[in-house]
Amino acid sequence: MKTVAFIFGTRPEIIKLAPVILELKKYPDDYKTILINTEQQKELSNQTLRYFGLSADYNLDCMRENQSLSSVQARILTALEDVFSNNNIDAGIVQGDTMTVLCGALISFYHKIPVFHVEAGLRSYDIYEPFPEEVMRQMTSRVAELHFAPTAKNKEALLKEGIIENKIHVVGNTVIDALFCLSDEVVEKSKNFYEENSINIDENLVLITAHRRENHGDRIDRIIDAILYLAKKYTDHTFVIPVHPNPNVYNKIHSILGSMSNIKLLEPLDYPNLVYLMKHAKLILTDSGGIQEEAPSFACPTLVMRYETERKEGIEAGVSLLVGADYDKIVAESVKILSSNRQETRLKAQNPYGDGTASVRIEQIIRKYFSL
Repeated sequence: MKTVAFIFGTRPEIIKLAPVILELKKYPDDYKTILINTEQQKELSNQTLRYFGLSADYNLDCMRENQSLSSVQARILTALEDVFSNNNIDAGIVQGDTMTVLCGALISFYHKIPVFHVEAGLRSYDIYEPFPEEVMRQMTSRVAELHFAPTAKNKEALLKEGIIENKIHVVGNTVIDALFCLSDEVVEKSKNFYEENSINIDENLVLITAHRRENHGDRIDRIIDAILYLAKKYTDHTFVIPVHPNPNVYNKIHSILGSMSNIKLLEPLDYPNLVYLMKHAKLILTDSGGIQEEAPSFACPTLVMRYETERKEGIEAGVSLLVGADYDKIVAESVKILSSNRQETRLKAQNPYGDGTASVRIEQIIRKYFSL
């Protein structure tokens, strides 16, 4: 039996690791799983774990108010050291590009434990877009033993960086697996949530998320101004914004957009409720990485409010479009979609990020690696 530690801390990490965790748990004679939550997003991470029927073996409570990147890195590494020193771990699995991912990779490396990186090889090649995630993802690739790349383009990026080909495996993105974990019944239960919050879910729904660090400051001001213009122009549309708790985002959005009757400001949503919105949206405006991958499964056009994206497959396939935090571009491209009916705006291209079987492929590769 091999002991595999999953290190995570944010909601997206759990959504994308849950299918892999559940797949390994199908084989209790072969794997012992240890789930370590740094609680980088404390409430969101624990909420999402419960949805998948999972709970962490270790909750590290690493976050503090007004912390620097270096201080949280030191805190996470120190907390992980205690866990790794008291367990005989055969592999550390991380997903994505957050501080938790980098620290999970580093602590595994320091203990000479192989690192398996889920969603490897995504690159923007701009170290400040996204910041600091682009560099964290690249540094994780330096120590990873197995690279689970979602697409062939991600594999090409790793090969160009000198990663040995037999360590790279194109498996698809596990976020598509997570979507398939949702039964129609579970998703439809979200309808009650929106009815209770007096939010009308119809053909004129716009979903908006904006939280990334690089979009704070003047950028979030331009994004908010564009949303305000669109909400005033399209009064028959409902604009739903799950507001990130970061005060740099939360306070501005509530102060400027809170009085608009067709703008609905919500607390961060649990996963099924967010999926329900993506499933019914006419348009999505986002700076999220995960939503860029999920939205094409629902044929929903997506405007990416970032200047660079490490998820270029969606741009190339025409399922998403980069608009940055550019007021004019956000407005112009949104108007093109909102001025048409929902059926006319549905995407024809398939989701370029996966087919929902990535976690099965990952388990098979891990099994082969350990000769189980």
